[in-house]
Amino acid sequence: MIDTDKKLIYQERQNGIIYVYEMLDHYWDKEKKQARTKQVYLGRLDPKTNELIPKKSLGDQAGAALDQAVTAHTTVSGPAMLFGEVDRKIGLSKQLKKVAPCSWPEILSLAWYLLASKGALCHAASWCENHEAPSDRNLSSQRISELLESITEDDRQTFFDLWGKSIASRDYLCYDISSISSYSEQNEYVRYGYNRDGERLPQINLGLIYGQQSKLPVLYRPLPGSINDVSTLESLLDQLAKLNYPTLHFVMDRGFYSKKNIDDLTESRYNFTLGVPAHLKWVREIIDADRDLIDGTAGYHEHQGQVVYAHTRRLSWGECRRRLYLHLYFDPEQMARDRIQFDQDLAIYRNELLEGRRLAEHEEYYERFFSWKTTPKRGLKIEFKHEAVRAARKQYVGFSAILTSKLKDPLTTLDIYRQKDVIEKCFDDLKNELDCKRLRVHLSSRMQGRLFVQFIALILLSAIRQTIKSKMPKSNYSVRSLLWELESLTTIHYSGRYKNKMSLMTKAQREIFDAFDIVTST
Repeated sequence: MIDTDKKLIYQERQNGIIYVYEMLDHYWDKEKKQARTKQVYLGRLDPKTNELIPKKSLGDQAGAALDQAVTAHTTVSGPAMLFGEVDRKIGLSKQLKKVAPCSWPEILSLAWYLLASKGALCHAASWCENHEAPSDRNLSSQRISELLESITEDDRQTFFDLWGKSIASRDYLCYDISSISSYSEQNEYVRYGYNRDGERLPQINLGLIYGQQSKLPVLYRPLPGSINDVSTLESLLDQLAKLNYPTLHFVMDRGFYSKKNIDDLTESRYNFTLGVPAHLKWVREIIDADRDLIDGTAGYHEHQGQVVYAHTRRLSWGECRRRLYLHLYFDPEQMARDRIQFDQDLAIYRNELLEGRRLAEHEEYYERFFSWKTTPKRGLKIEFKHEAVRAARKQYVGFSAILTSKLKDPLTTLDIYRQKDVIEKCFDDLKNELDCKRLRVHLSSRMQGRLFVQFIALILLSAIRQTIKSKMPKSNYSVRSLLWELESLTTIHYSGRYKNKMSLMTKAQREIFDAFDIVTST
């Protein structure tokens, strides 16, 4: 039985007890395509007086449920309470308000939606109707499109300036690049190039800087899909020159090595730690000269339960004669892995020759490991220089090199360099947790706004994951499953003089709130 004036539902059980519920909302779920209701248990009827006996936890709200003048609605509040506390600790919305004083609640609401649902942005409105969110505006598809296009390049760069200062001054910054596929034909960034996911689709490239110690993203930069890794550093340095960051220390893998990049980094006075291919001619010469110091008793170290062979050579680089440190390492177990990587690199160089896509930074390898000729009948014919290949595989596999401008100790350098892998997890989050494996927007202006919203969500996701790791190390929560655990935590909002009422927490929800230092008023 339903009391239509107050939407009270009376359910009589087999034991004769009549339980009373209040229907708070009746709506159509667009995603699940079914009618849904939200109701809350109030208590049971006294069999003698037929009056409501409210449940103990309801307290004063029992009167609100029976007062015909009072209206009520319910929202899912668990995720919002978590997002709000994380935001407060890292100061995200504080900086976002300075950049977008009018639209920051909508930007943040979209970021919350992406984190909680992993859905397409066009479904954000229905999510925001049922969840507490920073914005109370209707985020229709048209409004979202307008919002994405309203986020200007100046807005983004101002945010990077404000947000990045606090992280960059006290952290090692990891830089890497990834590709995001797209079907768009109207976006000048979308080009064919080396796709890191192995997909035969046009793409954009996304350069990302990530704090190694803070575990937080600092800034990103979209790049044309046809550009290769080694060429992106110049663009990044140009962007950083326009921001008011303090002295920076970059950590990058060997895919970014080129003599020009080292020259640019030394001239910019930025500190850096960069992987260097061990089969470069100048590196090989140092390995040959110092082989006994590397792979011998002088280079033997026990570090973090492992044996590490290491040796350091001090260098003076370029016309400015900047002091650099080349740390050389030998790992017997790495030899087998290096042989596979070496053969894969040779296959890449050979394909570049076959397809006429020669890269200046690979010319040394073309000349050293290949011979080729062109005939009228057979066209281009490429052969390996087998003696050179055999010599390289024999002499230099198992060796690795790291070039740094600041770190003198080879073991400290190795630790910092290895920790750059946190950025790989960051890219994985962006693609798999935040619905960015495919770009569904076609115009570049809208794409820029979409990436900015994804970036805001990525900051929150990274902060949440870090807390899970540090405060709940024995739990099996992912960010997604933790947020799902909070979905049943709701708040009833009453009109008039009655206070809002939060549903009772489960044990798991209480543990999450304790880990994130979330204080509730009830």
